[in-house]
Amino acid sequence: MTRRLREHLLNKTDTPLVMGVLNVTPDSFSDAGQHFDPISAATGAGEMIANGAAVIDVGPESTRPGAKPVAPVEQIERAIPVIRAIRAAHQAVAISIDTRLAPVAAAAIEAGADMVNDTSALRDDPEMVSVVARSGVCVVLMHRRGRPAEMQAGGGPHYDQVVQEICDFLRERAAYAEDHGIDRSRIILDPGLGFGKRVEHNLMILRELSCFVALGYPLLVGASRKRFIGAVLDIDHPQQRQAGSLACAVIAALAGAAIVRTHDVRPTVEAIRLCVAVGRAEI
Repeated sequence: MTRRLREHLLNKTDTPLVMGVLNVTPDSFSDAGQHFDPISAATGAGEMIANGAAVIDVGPESTRPGAKPVAPVEQIERAIPVIRAIRAAHQAVAISIDTRLAPVAAAAIEAGADMVNDTSALRDDPEMVSVVARSGVCVVLMHRRGRPAEMQAGGGPHYDQVVQEICDFLRERAAYAEDHGIDRSRIILDPGLGFGKRVEHNLMILRELSCFVALGYPLLVGASRKRFIGAVLDIDHPQQRQAGSLACAVIAALAGAAIVRTHDVRPTVEAIRLCVAVGRAEI
Protein backbone atom coordinates (compact mmCIF):
# COMPACT_ATOMS: atom_id res chain seq x y z
CA MET A 1 0.00 0.00 0.00
CA THR A 2 2.89 2.38 0.61
CA ARG A 3 3.68 2.59 -3.10
CA ARG A 4 0.06 3.36 -4.04
CA LEU A 5 -0.19 5.91 -1.25
CA ARG A 6 2.95 7.68 -2.46
CA GLU A 7 1.75 7.59 -6.07
CA HIS A 8 -1.52 9.24 -5.08
CA LEU A 9 0.27 11.95 -3.15
CA LEU A 10 2.76 12.57 -5.96
CA ASN A 11 0.01 12.77 -8.57
CA LYS A 12 -1.62 15.60 -6.60
CA THR A 13 -5.19 14.67 -7.52
CA ASP A 14 -7.92 17.11 -6.58
CA THR A 15 -9.65 14.61 -4.27
CA PRO A 16 -8.06 14.40 -0.81
CA LEU A 17 -7.72 11.04 0.87
CA VAL A 18 -9.79 10.63 4.02
CA MET A 19 -7.91 9.35 7.07
CA GLY A 20 -10.10 7.74 9.73
CA VAL A 21 -9.08 8.21 13.36
CA LEU A 22 -8.89 4.97 15.36
CA ASN A 23 -7.87 5.73 18.93
CA VAL A 24 -6.94 2.60 20.87
CA THR A 25 -6.73 4.49 24.15
CA PRO A 26 -8.97 4.62 27.22
CA ASP A 27 -8.81 8.44 27.45
CA SER A 28 -9.41 9.85 23.97
CA PHE A 29 -11.06 13.28 24.08
CA SER A 30 -13.33 12.41 21.15
CA ASP A 31 -14.64 8.88 21.74
CA ALA A 32 -14.02 8.14 25.45
CA GLY A 33 -12.20 4.88 24.74
CA GLN A 34 -14.79 3.45 22.34
CA HIS A 35 -12.17 1.39 20.45
CA PHE A 36 -9.83 0.50 23.33
CA ASP A 37 -10.65 -3.21 22.93
CA PRO A 38 -8.80 -4.75 19.91
CA ILE A 39 -11.94 -6.46 18.57
CA SER A 40 -14.01 -3.29 18.66
CA ALA A 41 -11.08 -1.39 17.18
CA ALA A 42 -10.80 -3.76 14.21
CA THR A 43 -14.57 -3.60 13.72
CA GLY A 44 -14.47 0.19 13.84
CA ALA A 45 -11.69 0.24 11.26
CA GLY A 46 -13.73 -1.99 8.96
CA GLU A 47 -16.69 0.36 9.22
CA MET A 48 -14.50 3.36 8.36
CA ILE A 49 -13.03 1.56 5.36
CA ALA A 50 -16.53 0.61 4.14
CA ASN A 51 -17.49 4.29 4.47
CA GLY A 52 -14.60 5.44 2.27
CA ALA A 53 -11.53 5.84 4.48
CA ALA A 54 -8.32 5.34 2.47
CA VAL A 55 -6.09 5.56 5.54
CA ILE A 56 -6.65 4.34 9.11
CA ASP A 57 -4.66 6.23 11.76
CA VAL A 58 -4.12 3.99 14.79
CA GLY A 59 -3.41 5.99 17.94
CA PRO A 60 -2.13 4.13 21.04
CA GLU A 61 -1.38 7.32 23.01
CA SER A 62 -3.62 10.33 23.51
CA THR A 63 -2.02 13.57 22.33
CA ARG A 64 -4.85 15.80 23.59
CA PRO A 65 -3.82 18.82 25.69
CA GLY A 66 -2.95 17.66 29.19
CA ALA A 67 -2.47 14.01 28.22
CA LYS A 68 0.17 11.98 30.05
CA PRO A 69 2.81 9.95 28.13
CA VAL A 70 2.27 6.22 27.59
CA ALA A 71 5.24 3.84 27.78
CA PRO A 72 6.38 2.26 24.49
CA VAL A 73 5.60 -1.27 25.68
CA GLU A 74 2.02 -0.32 26.47
CA GLN A 75 1.60 1.50 23.16
CA ILE A 76 2.82 -1.59 21.33
CA GLU A 77 0.44 -3.84 23.28
CA ARG A 78 -2.45 -1.57 22.34
CA ALA A 79 -1.65 -0.98 18.68
CA ILE A 80 -0.02 -4.06 17.18
CA PRO A 81 -2.94 -6.53 17.48
CA VAL A 82 -5.19 -3.92 15.87
CA ILE A 83 -2.79 -3.21 12.99
CA ARG A 84 -2.36 -6.92 12.30
CA ALA A 85 -6.13 -7.44 12.28
CA ILE A 86 -6.70 -4.52 9.92
CA ARG A 87 -3.93 -5.60 7.56
CA ALA A 88 -5.17 -9.21 7.47
CA ALA A 89 -8.70 -8.13 6.58
CA HIS A 90 -8.00 -5.11 4.37
CA GLN A 91 -4.97 -5.36 2.09
CA ALA A 92 -5.75 -2.20 0.10
CA VAL A 93 -6.11 0.29 2.93
CA ALA A 94 -3.16 2.34 4.19
CA ILE A 95 -2.43 2.07 7.91
CA SER A 96 -0.84 4.89 9.87
CA ILE A 97 0.63 4.65 13.37
CA ASP A 98 0.17 7.81 15.41
CA THR A 99 3.26 7.80 17.63
CA ARG A 100 6.29 9.87 18.60
CA LEU A 101 8.38 6.89 19.65
CA ALA A 102 10.72 4.83 17.46
CA PRO A 103 10.11 1.41 19.08
CA VAL A 104 6.36 1.80 18.58
CA ALA A 105 6.83 2.91 14.97
CA ALA A 106 9.19 0.02 14.23
CA ALA A 107 6.78 -2.56 15.68
CA ALA A 108 3.85 -1.03 13.79
CA ILE A 109 5.73 -1.05 10.48
CA GLU A 110 6.65 -4.70 10.98
CA ALA A 111 2.97 -5.44 11.65
CA GLY A 112 1.90 -3.75 8.42
CA ALA A 113 1.76 0.02 8.90
CA ASP A 114 2.49 2.18 5.83
CA MET A 115 2.89 5.56 7.53
CA VAL A 116 4.20 7.11 10.74
CA ASN A 117 2.18 10.08 11.97
CA ASP A 118 4.67 11.84 14.26
CA THR A 119 3.17 14.79 16.12
CA SER A 120 6.67 15.83 17.19
CA ALA A 121 8.04 15.99 13.63
CA LEU A 122 10.91 13.59 14.50
CA ARG A 123 11.98 15.61 17.56
CA ASP A 124 10.87 13.58 20.58
CA ASP A 125 12.79 10.38 19.78
CA PRO A 126 16.19 10.74 18.05
CA GLU A 127 15.89 7.20 16.65
CA MET A 128 12.63 7.87 14.82
CA VAL A 129 14.24 9.36 11.71
CA SER A 130 16.38 6.24 11.24
CA VAL A 131 13.37 3.93 11.65
CA VAL A 132 11.43 5.82 8.99
CA ALA A 133 14.40 6.17 6.64
CA ARG A 134 15.19 2.44 6.72
CA SER A 135 11.61 1.28 6.38
CA GLY A 136 10.56 3.20 3.27
CA VAL A 137 7.18 4.21 4.76
CA CYS A 138 5.64 7.67 4.57
CA VAL A 139 5.91 10.10 7.48
CA VAL A 140 3.75 12.97 8.67
CA LEU A 141 5.70 15.86 10.17
CA MET A 142 3.40 17.96 12.36
CA HIS A 143 3.94 21.32 14.00
CA ARG A 144 3.45 21.31 17.75
CA ARG A 145 4.38 24.00 20.24
CA GLY A 146 5.26 22.35 23.55
CA ARG A 147 4.39 18.83 24.72
CA PRO A 148 0.84 17.53 25.19
CA ALA A 149 0.98 17.84 28.97
CA GLU A 150 1.54 21.62 28.87
CA MET A 151 1.02 22.87 25.31
CA GLN A 152 -2.26 24.67 26.09
CA ALA A 153 -1.24 25.91 29.54
CA GLY A 154 -2.29 29.47 30.18
CA GLY A 155 -4.58 29.45 27.15
CA GLY A 156 -1.89 28.59 24.62
CA PRO A 157 1.39 30.09 23.36
CA HIS A 158 2.20 33.37 21.64
CA TYR A 159 3.16 33.75 17.98
CA ASP A 160 4.26 36.92 16.21
CA GLN A 161 3.35 35.56 12.75
CA VAL A 162 1.69 32.19 13.28
CA VAL A 163 1.47 31.07 9.65
CA GLN A 164 5.01 32.13 8.76
CA GLU A 165 6.47 30.59 11.92
CA ILE A 166 4.76 27.26 11.27
CA CYS A 167 5.82 27.30 7.60
CA ASP A 168 9.42 27.94 8.65
CA PHE A 169 9.26 25.08 11.16
CA LEU A 170 7.79 22.61 8.67
CA ARG A 171 10.30 23.59 6.00
CA GLU A 172 13.15 22.97 8.47
CA ARG A 173 11.78 19.61 9.61
CA ALA A 174 11.28 18.42 6.04
CA ALA A 175 14.88 19.38 5.24
CA TYR A 176 16.02 17.48 8.34
CA ALA A 177 14.12 14.39 7.23
CA GLU A 178 15.57 14.53 3.73
CA ASP A 179 19.08 15.08 5.05
CA HIS A 180 18.68 11.90 7.11
CA GLY A 181 17.64 9.65 4.24
CA ILE A 182 13.86 10.08 3.97
CA ASP A 183 12.92 10.67 0.34
CA ARG A 184 10.93 13.82 -0.36
CA SER A 185 8.13 11.72 -1.90
CA ARG A 186 7.51 10.13 1.50
CA ILE A 187 7.09 13.37 3.48
CA ILE A 188 3.70 14.83 4.42
CA LEU A 189 3.29 18.06 6.39
CA ASP A 190 0.67 18.97 8.99
CA PRO A 191 0.27 22.47 10.51
CA GLY A 192 -0.98 20.92 13.74
CA LEU A 193 -4.37 22.49 14.34
CA GLY A 194 -5.06 22.53 18.08
CA PHE A 195 -1.51 21.64 19.12
CA GLY A 196 -0.18 24.61 21.04
CA LYS A 197 -2.43 27.17 19.34
CA ARG A 198 -5.09 29.58 20.51
CA VAL A 199 -8.48 29.70 18.80
CA GLU A 200 -7.45 32.65 16.65
CA HIS A 201 -4.28 30.84 15.56
CA ASN A 202 -6.27 27.83 14.35
CA LEU A 203 -8.63 30.04 12.37
CA MET A 204 -5.72 31.87 10.74
CA ILE A 205 -4.11 28.56 9.80
CA LEU A 206 -7.32 27.38 8.14
CA ARG A 207 -7.65 30.68 6.29
CA GLU A 208 -4.08 30.44 4.98
CA LEU A 209 -3.82 26.71 4.22
CA SER A 210 -2.68 27.54 0.70
CA CYS A 211 0.58 28.84 2.21
CA PHE A 212 1.31 25.36 3.58
CA VAL A 213 0.35 23.70 0.29
CA ALA A 214 2.81 26.05 -1.44
CA LEU A 215 5.68 24.46 0.53
CA GLY A 216 5.55 21.71 -2.08
CA TYR A 217 4.75 18.68 0.08
CA PRO A 218 1.41 16.89 0.48
CA LEU A 219 -0.57 18.51 3.29
CA LEU A 220 -2.54 16.71 5.98
CA VAL A 221 -5.23 18.68 7.83
CA GLY A 222 -6.75 17.37 11.05
CA ALA A 223 -9.41 19.62 12.57
CA SER A 224 -11.96 16.96 13.49
CA ARG A 225 -13.89 17.67 16.72
CA LYS A 226 -11.16 19.91 18.09
CA ARG A 227 -11.63 22.36 20.91
CA PHE A 228 -11.34 25.49 18.79
CA ILE A 229 -14.40 24.37 16.82
CA GLY A 230 -16.32 24.06 20.07
CA ALA A 231 -15.11 27.49 21.17
CA VAL A 232 -16.28 29.15 17.96
CA LEU A 233 -19.63 27.34 17.86
CA ASP A 234 -20.19 27.18 21.64
CA ILE A 235 -20.31 23.37 21.68
CA ASP A 236 -18.74 21.61 24.66
CA HIS A 237 -19.07 17.94 23.69
CA PRO A 238 -16.60 16.82 20.99
CA GLN A 239 -19.06 14.40 19.35
CA GLN A 240 -21.45 17.30 18.70
CA ARG A 241 -18.87 19.22 16.63
CA GLN A 242 -19.46 17.31 13.39
CA ALA A 243 -20.86 20.25 11.40
CA GLY A 244 -17.88 22.43 12.25
CA SER A 245 -15.52 19.56 11.49
CA LEU A 246 -17.10 19.10 8.06
CA ALA A 247 -16.74 22.82 7.35
CA CYS A 248 -13.02 22.53 8.12
CA ALA A 249 -12.74 19.46 5.85
CA VAL A 250 -14.28 21.37 2.96
CA ILE A 251 -11.97 24.34 3.59
CA ALA A 252 -9.01 21.92 3.51
CA ALA A 253 -10.18 20.28 0.29
CA LEU A 254 -10.66 23.63 -1.43
CA ALA A 255 -7.18 24.72 -0.33
CA GLY A 256 -5.53 21.66 -1.86
CA ALA A 257 -4.94 19.37 1.12
CA ALA A 258 -3.89 15.82 0.21
CA ILE A 259 -5.28 14.12 3.33
CA VAL A 260 -8.10 15.07 5.68
CA ARG A 261 -8.04 13.36 9.09
CA THR A 262 -11.43 12.79 10.70
CA HIS A 263 -13.45 10.88 13.28
CA ASP A 264 -16.55 11.05 11.06
CA VAL A 265 -15.57 9.27 7.87
CA ARG A 266 -18.75 8.91 5.85
CA PRO A 267 -19.99 12.53 6.10
CA THR A 268 -16.46 13.77 5.44
CA VAL A 269 -16.12 11.60 2.33
CA GLU A 270 -19.48 12.85 1.09
CA ALA A 271 -18.68 16.51 1.78
CA ILE A 272 -15.36 16.22 -0.06
CA ARG A 273 -16.95 14.40 -3.01
CA LEU A 274 -19.48 17.20 -3.42
CA CYS A 275 -16.78 19.84 -3.04
CA VAL A 276 -14.70 18.17 -5.77
CA ALA A 277 -17.74 17.77 -8.05
CA VAL A 278 -18.44 21.49 -7.81
CA GLY A 279 -14.85 22.24 -8.71
CA ARG A 280 -15.06 20.01 -11.79
CA ALA A 281 -18.41 21.33 -12.99
CA GLU A 282 -18.43 22.97 -16.41
CA ILE A 283 -20.89 25.51 -17.79
